[in-house]
Amino acid sequence: MVDIALIGLGTALPQHRLLQSDAFTLARDIFENRFPDFDRFSPVFANAGIDSRPIAMPLDWYLESHGWDERNAAYVNVASQLFAQAASNALAAADITAADVDAIITVSSTGISTPTLEAQVAVELGFRPDVLRIPVFGLGCAGGLSGLSLGVQLARANPGGCILVVAVELCTLSFRKDTLTKANIVATALFSDGAAAAVLTEARPDDRHIVGSGCHYTWPETLHIMGWDVTSEGLEVVFDRDIPSFVRNQFSYVLHNSLDRLSLTRQDIARFGFHPGGMKVLKALEAALSIEPGSLDLERDVLRDHGNMSAPTVLFVLDRLLAKPSSAGLNLMSALGPGFSAVTVPVTVRS
Repeated sequence: MVDIALIGLGTALPQHRLLQSDAFTLARDIFENRFPDFDRFSPVFANAGIDSRPIAMPLDWYLESHGWDERNAAYVNVASQLFAQAASNALAAADITAADVDAIITVSSTGISTPTLEAQVAVELGFRPDVLRIPVFGLGCAGGLSGLSLGVQLARANPGGCILVVAVELCTLSFRKDTLTKANIVATALFSDGAAAAVLTEARPDDRHIVGSGCHYTWPETLHIMGWDVTSEGLEVVFDRDIPSFVRNQFSYVLHNSLDRLSLTRQDIARFGFHPGGMKVLKALEAALSIEPGSLDLERDVLRDHGNMSAPTVLFVLDRLLAKPSSAGLNLMSALGPGFSAVTVPVTVRS
């Protein structure tokens, strides 16, 4: 089987940033007198493990009322900018130009752009008119790794081809002042905005970062656990159950199933790398896999610095992982998302 190399990885963040302490103050001012259970759920802000978060729009924008049209217009504008920045950074890291790209996989679930985001920036970046465009919608937090896995399959099917994967999410544009639910409070405490991009191609002998095919698993009858509801005011987050408890009880089976399909054992793994969906999810993953509490340090660092950006976040973790001198060996990346689904992608770092 042809090895596929990750030859460039780039990230991008919006210019605005929100301190977690300010996020709590604003949420309290908005919800405390209208939502009787706010005090019971409000500790999620302090316990989220987040210091500050990148946000797509100036803070005053979030204090105003916006319909779906205004939210989506902001999505197209800012998401296009972040797509261009992340893609440019990844292409520069790979030492290639946009004209060298044969296929673009665009992953996003927080807005709608038709034409899609890669078309919005095609002239600006210099993509060829015959580049293959593949938009992927609806995978949420699992989207970054799902896009990477799809990119590997495309690169194997097109020897010598160059595949660009870009994940862009603007979760905060769906902040809802009108939704008085626990799920909305949790989303307000956790979610943020950002983009990440990866360049994949057939590996050469001196390429260090090798990406394998991903394994996917969707639990039956779990569509209700996580997702979006679409309303006239915009997207409304769905968290229907205790996700950390679900992860603690269910994830070990899926991981070992993935290892079997990849012909691997736990002993083959130098490090696990996870999408940091939240501090409680990270603790649940450590418990499910019987690994040292607190050992998912890079995930906690990304969560602290950027919050949960949905699909791109695990690629931020991968970026930090690949920068560590100790990352040599097989690193197994994983993320969870709507479906309810898990995706696992092996990344080998050659010494």
